[in-house]
Formats: sequence, structure tokens, C-alpha cells
Amino acid sequence: MAFIDELHFHAKAGDGGTGVVRWRHEKGKEFAGAAGGNGGKGGDVYVRAVRDINMLARHKAVKVFKASQGGAGANWSRQGKTGDDCVIDLPIGSVITNLNTARIVELIEDGQVSKILHGGNGGLGNEYFKASTNVTPTQSTGGREGEEANFTVELNLIADAGLIGLPNAGKSSLLNAMTNADAKVASYAFTTLDPNLGAIHGYILADIPGLIEGASEGKGLGHKFLRHVKRTTMLVHLVSLENEDVFHAYQVVRGELEKFGQGLEGKKEVIVLTKTDLVPTAKIDEAKKTLKKINPDILTVSVLDDDSVKKLSEEIVMKLEKAHAEKTPEK
Repeated sequence: MAFIDELHFHAKAGDGGTGVVRWRHEKGKEFAGAAGGNGGKGGDVYVRAVRDINMLARHKAVKVFKASQGGAGANWSRQGKTGDDCVIDLPIGSVITNLNTARIVELIEDGQVSKILHGGNGGLGNEYFKASTNVTPTQSTGGREGEEANFTVELNLIADAGLIGLPNAGKSSLLNAMTNADAKVASYAFTTLDPNLGAIHGYILADIPGLIEGASEGKGLGHKFLRHVKRTTMLVHLVSLENEDVFHAYQVVRGELEKFGQGLEGKKEVIVLTKTDLVPTAKIDEAKKTLKKINPDILTVSVLDDDSVKKLSEEIVMKLEKAHAEKTPEK
């Protein structure tokens, strides 16, 4: 499935149902007053954020989204059925623009629902017009039309986890190993950067390149990189065991985050020691012992070991689930 980051569509909310003229019949009387019910309200149109970066591609062939019309009123003063709403699922990070009104809606949280079009109100039945001066009204009104408009959707992906580390840390290789082929997106333009993106259990992982010593002062991609790290929920800090001094490699990256500030230094971080297949067990143990003094949350991986990659993937997903649960407490 080809990745799509832009979508155009037309949407129509449901029209209100028609009010009706009806009479209340009673035994021995031809009629006993007006009893025509009002029409039901037309359905609304909503957009809903989901964890599926390919959702726009699923809508590619759909040009029009419609909510259903409200039902007509009925006798015995019964109101017509409310029309069914139309809910359009879009990826988290979608920016929806109503081209008719210029109103913009941005979906930034999983499960967020926003109304983009209002359904029309139902028409009035003849009972509504009953009065002392009009005991047998024959008036009724049709339902109001539901709103409709043309829309554009632009996807500004918000990564759940940002893979950070020096250029030799193996970020791209790990991303490729952790994410399946149909969800993977290569070289997607993330504002001014070109990271690789992938999805695992609906969570978006981003390998954002460009961090070197001096980045906080503008070297390399500098602020361009650091600015976008702020948008991630969690940092996955990769440190290659090929480094002679893993502590120094770790500190280079941490130092740049702390110099840049703006909350980056306090963002949740998981350390992943990579390339475990290239070094003896003693070096792995030594590196873990050294780094645990700074951050007890340390994982290991070799992209050549499927079990190792699977275990790491499960750990990352669990940590993301926990982070999002803490971010959005139950009401």
C-alpha cells in the first residue's frame, strides 16, 4: 500500500427530517387535535484520530463522506429518528482544513474526536403550530439542510518514540528490523528533516538523523534536529557497543539535549545498547553496569538476532503504552 500524506474529500452532514401533518384520532371523534411530530436531526460528520499511518491510503478511493438524513416525524407526536453520524478515521497528526470556512482541526491525541460538520435540524410538525387561535393547524416545515464542504487533510506525523544516538548507533538498521514492511515509510519529509519512519502496534517510531557533538550550537542539522525531538513521547537512546567508551558516546548526545533545554533533558528515555553480536559478553555487562548508574532503564539488541529484536520491540511497546496511559489518565 503506497503511503499517502495528503487527502482531498467532500463531506455532507445529514439533512433534517421533514415535520408532518397528522391528527390524533379518538373513538367517537373524527379527530382530536394536531399530532404531527417533528423531523429528526440529520447526522453530524466527525473526524477521529487513530494509530494507523496508512489510513489516508485506505480513503484514497472515497471522494464523498455522508452522514444520514433525519427521519420524518410521525403521528402521535413522535419525532423522527436522528440520522446516523459519519465518523472519518484519520491518522494522529492529521491537519484537516475546511476549504469553505478555513476552519482547521488538528488531531494530536489517539482517539480524539472532533465535529467538522453539523447535521440539519428537523422540520416542525403541525402540533408545534397548535394554539388557541389555531386549533387545527395544517402547517409543517421541511428539515434544514446539513452542512457540507470540501476538505483537505495534511499529515504531520507525530512520532511516539524518537531513536536518537550518534551516527554509528544503528538507528536505521534497528528501525528496519523492528517494523514490518507494509507499515514502513522511508525518507518521509518530517518538516525540515528526512528521518525514516516505521510503525509497530500502531506506535510511530522515527529515526531522526543529524545529531552530532555541537548540535545545540547549530553544528550539523543542529536545532533542526533538536526541535523535532520535542515532539516525541519517549526517547530511545541507542549506544553502539562498538564505541571504545560507551559512557562518552552516551554523554555526547545527553549533553546536547541538556544544552538545548526546552524540556528535552527531562523527557523519558530508554537506553538501548546495540550491536551486541560484535562484542564479548564481558563488555556488554561492563557497559550496562556503567550506564545503570545514570539510567537504570537499559535494554540490549542485535539486529541479526530475531529473538533479540522481538524482545526489544515488546519492551518498547509496553513502555509506550505505559507512557501514554500516564499522559492521559482515566476520567
